[in-house]
Amino acid sequence: MKRSHAFTVIELIFVIVVLGILASVALPKFAGVREQADIAKGKGDVATIRAAIANNRQKNVVLGSGGSYITAANLDTGGLFGGVLITPMTPSSTSGHWDNNGANGNGSYRYWVGSTSTQFDYNATTGSFGCTSGTYCNQLTN
Repeated sequence: MKRSHAFTVIELIFVIVVLGILASVALPKFAGVREQADIAKGKGDVATIRAAIANNRQKNVVLGSGGSYITAANLDTGGLFGGVLITPMTPSSTSGHWDNNGANGNGSYRYWVGSTSTQFDYNATTGSFGCTSGTYCNQLTN
């Protein structure tokens, strides 16, 4: 009797069915991963921007330039948040990115999670950079 080293059609069908079942169980668990990744990135960005604004003020104090915060107009020097970040961000209205809400220097920004934007405003008097409206305000700032 000759031994075969190949799979039979029934074995192949069985493997395909098992893979289909595993895929149908796993895919729903990964549906929200992109949204959660965008939220995590945004949360990190907010912390970085706030720290950079505070760092810029401290630099001004040390250099004797006064204790004022950077103006909204200067915040975007050389790119989005370029006045305080070493590498400015590129404005984009796509998921996981920031834009300047259509006007440079007004202190108004949006962060996109999917197709939903969350509004942030910068106040040069107090140096605060906070969420003012949007579905993801709590998740991006806590």
